[in-house]
Amino acid sequence: MVRTFFTAATLTALLAANPLVAQDDPSQEEQEDISLEESIEKATLRIRERVMVVGTEKALETIPGAAYVLEGEELERLKHGLDDIHHMLRQIPGIIIQEEEGYGLRPNIGMRGSGSERSAKITLMEDGVLIAPAPYTAPAAYYFPVTGRMESIEVRKGSSQIKFGPRTNGGALNLVSTRVPTSLRLSADLAFGQNNTGKAHVYLGDSYSNVGWLFETYQLRTNGFKQLDGGDRTGFYVQDYVGKLRFNTSPSSRIFQSLELKIGAGAESSDETYLGLTDEDFAANPVRRYAASQPDNIQWDHQQFQAQHFLAVPNGIDVTTTVYRNNFARNWYKLQSILGTGLANLFDDTEAHASALAIAKGDSSNPGDLKVRANNREYYSQGVQTVAGFSVSGHRFELGFRYHEDEEDRFQHEDGYQMLDGRMHLTSSGAPGSQTNRVSDARAFAFFAQDQIQFSRWTFVPGIRYESIDMSRTDYSKADPNRTDALRVRDNHVTAVIPGAGLTYRLSPRMNLFGGIHKGFSPPGPGADAFTESEESVNYELGFRGQRSALTSELVIFYNDYSNLLGADTLSSGGEDEGNLFNGGASRSMGLEATLAYDFAELAPGRYRFPTRLSYSLTDAVFLTSFESAYEPWGDVQAGDALPYLPRHQLYASFAVEEDSWTFGVNANHGARMRTVAGQGPIPKGQGTDAYLVVNVFGELDITQDLRVFASVQNLTNNAYIVARRPAGARPGLPRTAMVGIKLRLGR
Repeated sequence: MVRTFFTAATLTALLAANPLVAQDDPSQEEQEDISLEESIEKATLRIRERVMVVGTEKALETIPGAAYVLEGEELERLKHGLDDIHHMLRQIPGIIIQEEEGYGLRPNIGMRGSGSERSAKITLMEDGVLIAPAPYTAPAAYYFPVTGRMESIEVRKGSSQIKFGPRTNGGALNLVSTRVPTSLRLSADLAFGQNNTGKAHVYLGDSYSNVGWLFETYQLRTNGFKQLDGGDRTGFYVQDYVGKLRFNTSPSSRIFQSLELKIGAGAESSDETYLGLTDEDFAANPVRRYAASQPDNIQWDHQQFQAQHFLAVPNGIDVTTTVYRNNFARNWYKLQSILGTGLANLFDDTEAHASALAIAKGDSSNPGDLKVRANNREYYSQGVQTVAGFSVSGHRFELGFRYHEDEEDRFQHEDGYQMLDGRMHLTSSGAPGSQTNRVSDARAFAFFAQDQIQFSRWTFVPGIRYESIDMSRTDYSKADPNRTDALRVRDNHVTAVIPGAGLTYRLSPRMNLFGGIHKGFSPPGPGADAFTESEESVNYELGFRGQRSALTSELVIFYNDYSNLLGADTLSSGGEDEGNLFNGGASRSMGLEATLAYDFAELAPGRYRFPTRLSYSLTDAVFLTSFESAYEPWGDVQAGDALPYLPRHQLYASFAVEEDSWTFGVNANHGARMRTVAGQGPIPKGQGTDAYLVVNVFGELDITQDLRVFASVQNLTNNAYIVARRPAGARPGLPRTAMVGIKLRLGR
């Protein structure tokens, strides 16, 4: 289930009871009978408390802000389909989602009006480690962890600003990978569906006295639901592998230590495109793809390396240190222009670009009329971070430090094509680096300190974060593939002090009020000019959470006051992909988040359960200043214009009937129309997405104690709706898609 915890009592009692923290009397410690499983479990919980976005269930209760964990049975139900992170997050209010290709391969996730394009305005992590290929240099970099292999998903808004960065305006999203089991366990999920879709998720692991291990793989492939003119496939395949090896001291050791090594590798090849449809063609066939997108394909490879050390000593101090390295290489080979008109402008005036659109649909052209760019880039990120926790005289302190480096290397070229009888033919090959030839990098020091003070029914959590960032961009001649001499080097240095404080009041053991004030910050990118400012805001939050028997309710209001909003020029936003940044001046985002969960079995106790959930988000975000911008989604802005790609209303509802041996459920999500260009009043034709209602159903049935079968249908009514217009044309959501499969669980 989704658990939401905002406030509560201190963790002092947990610290005192923690068997990993030895007592002062050695003889007493030696007499304690601590099992390996209990010891590892306690260590895992403490590590999660320190480095994860939310951490343990006990830690959830002390967070003075909106925090959510999606795990267990509820997360398992959401894995019946294609494991789209967008689908999984819809039940959490305050999260802004903009679909793109229907499968969630390149998610667009924002929080509280932060902007969603390429999830670049949130802090994205896997296992508490920054996971975007270059989090400081190029956060909108087309990689997202494979969500289907995660055991939980954590979201934290408001109070996330202190512990997590560098982007603290919206919130933090952390994906928690499968932990090493404490005993022999085999898990296998196999599924099949329409369009030759297949999914396999398998892991095997075990633990012994001083060592534990896990091997996991996730595979997903499909031929795709879009219909390309000419009949080629439009699908993808994803392969992902993770191995973990853990060493730990004896459970009875006075000083407990563990070291976990994690190695991962993944690859994707997807025949995806940025080329959409005209409104007329969308109405005739929303899943059509124009002939000019035939060669479009993205391929990427990702490797991650991580070593995490945990230390707990008898005086109540624990320290968690993580060393990490991520490598990412990708080449998105996709249509760039037709007859010299870039894709971002192709649909602005369909009459003016009628000839180019005719070629896009298959009309013959001259050699070189179509340009396809190889967006070839390599990234790395690496660093070390450590978090220490200790208690002194009623204060629970956490201190953290991180040193981080990352780099983006762009080495792009462009090829010429000719369209003949609906087929594209290569007519010229561009020289490597002849379109973009540059390297950007960043080095960052970050430090935070946070205190948790408990007095009576109040919990006060003040804290401060400090970021010091050095960024550089080196441009080389497009005729210099060997990079013998730099044309220009631009350096910039940014520092930020990010304070915040949260306060909770316990009305009763299961009823709390909370509030907080935190500074939001996002750094500009490398090569920013002297006029580009950091993105800064002051974020306010006030909320209530109550639980009584089978009823849980939450209500949160927020107000984010931006002194400067930043926009980034990328192809996916409809720009020219030069990486330029645009000041948006003052703006504000405010809204309401509400959740209500209830099990109707409380009214008539018996063998059946009826879990029900409703979530609602209201987001209102507008510019407070007038300005002219070359940033495509903003344009000529007037004070009071609504920000683009932010739905005002979002609603999620789910209902299930459960019995010990079977489950059947239905969920639905609704989103209001979104502007694709800033403005106010009625949304002009061609400048908005569609409102939608998507209904999904699923069911599970036990065959044996260890084996279950399941089935699901996403978008049951086959609703066709426009999810995006950027960067080029109308694009559809996922049509009706059915899948069936089995789940095997052996061991504990």
